[in-house]
Amino acid sequence: MNSRVILFLLGKILYFLGAVFTVPMLVGFLYRDRGAYIFSACFVFALAAGLFFRRMGKQVSAHYEISNREGILTVVLTWVMAAILASIPFMASGMLDPAGAFFEAMSGLTTTGATALPEIEGWPVSLLFWRVWLHWIGGLGIIVIFIALLPGISGSAAHLFNAESSGFEGEKIVPRLQKTALLLFKIYSLITAVTAALLLFCGLDLYDAAVHAMSAVATGGFSHYNDSVAHFRSAGVEMVLGIAMFVSGGNFALYFNVRQRGLRVLLRNDEFRWYLVLFLSLTGLVTASLVSHGHGMESGFRDAFFQVASFISTTGYVSADYDQWPSFAKICLVLLYFTGACAGSTAGGIKISRFVVLLRGIGVSVSKVLHPREARPILYNGRKVENNVLGLVLTFFALYIAIIILFSTAIAFTGEDIITAVTAVAACLSSVGPGFGTVVGATGNFSSLTPAAKIMLAFVMMLGRLEMYTVLILFSRNFWQGQSRW
Repeated sequence: MNSRVILFLLGKILYFLGAVFTVPMLVGFLYRDRGAYIFSACFVFALAAGLFFRRMGKQVSAHYEISNREGILTVVLTWVMAAILASIPFMASGMLDPAGAFFEAMSGLTTTGATALPEIEGWPVSLLFWRVWLHWIGGLGIIVIFIALLPGISGSAAHLFNAESSGFEGEKIVPRLQKTALLLFKIYSLITAVTAALLLFCGLDLYDAAVHAMSAVATGGFSHYNDSVAHFRSAGVEMVLGIAMFVSGGNFALYFNVRQRGLRVLLRNDEFRWYLVLFLSLTGLVTASLVSHGHGMESGFRDAFFQVASFISTTGYVSADYDQWPSFAKICLVLLYFTGACAGSTAGGIKISRFVVLLRGIGVSVSKVLHPREARPILYNGRKVENNVLGLVLTFFALYIAIIILFSTAIAFTGEDIITAVTAVAACLSSVGPGFGTVVGATGNFSSLTPAAKIMLAFVMMLGRLEMYTVLILFSRNFWQGQSRW
């Protein structure tokens, strides 16, 4: 592993992160708030740090093949470095202390949407925009956008791309990686633009429409209103955002194939088909639960549709106080903490594809009990799932539960009650954002948690965003001691 190559790559990424600061800087100058000068200073600092890293590093030629270990370490360091940089405006403005600022920045970049701010409204526009801008940059992925817009490194960046991607299928739209990243970025931008246009049609002003479109398509959940989407009290806004969240929970590579082969591609895809069925089924069940407990049919469906879309896409937007809902409806939402949406989307969670493989694997195992000599393969999208892939899926499930248990215990040790501890960890690992209960529930926030709890939850967010293995492998002795370029 060549540390100077990693430093060089981090230097280039710091240039990109410096450019990211220019957008909220311009917003600050437009609205004439003090955030403009904070972001200007951050822009200069990021460029200076990038120049230092590049000079300390080693120039990567177009023919240099980045190893798997170099790719993994670069991606993890990129996310930590980005979160530290992104936290500076929150600290410099006095919004948050260092632990809270790091928590807020990581929550933005990982599109978790959990906030450490007890009061959101009243802060400078540029700083509130910064939270959502972090969502939009982190939603598709820092590395993916970097590869798409700065092609100089793309020829050797496969391991960078794979270390940040979700799911177990590693699919490229086209053979060239940089073109794949650029197509994903175009699809991402198009869905954002269409969502913003529809929100404008629903009566929102340009700023509100742009901010909530970016947050919804990134499946983040940050809003600049204390009461989130409930602030608008608009069925039209909730419908548009609900559809945008659902669409953003789908596989973006699959959407490219729709343009090539038509809509039938969606229903032929195992994961999207199950995603659609789960969404419709839980929307119906939650609606029935709410109606049976006194809600009207229209309001029950409206609340159920929006909150199921918000949870299944792991966005975390809130249009109603779901903590007051019947137990059955809340259990349905908790289920979505784990399923998440599709691989290849901006959403978090375990992913529907893994659940499909797991359930089919259980079906085959049960069948073998009845028919021991039967040789029935596990199929996914018409292809046989190999034993090593099934093993990775099972290990992922076990690791997911283990992390929730381990960190829930740690958070409870800081003094939080069991509901707060478990749902906070599950919400951060799955990138949903809000938990349940009076502290981190629909009407709460993470501001009252201890600094230690916030740092631990920020680490959990990164684990969830990078799908655990990419981060946890750094704690393996073999990763650091191996001499081979794997």
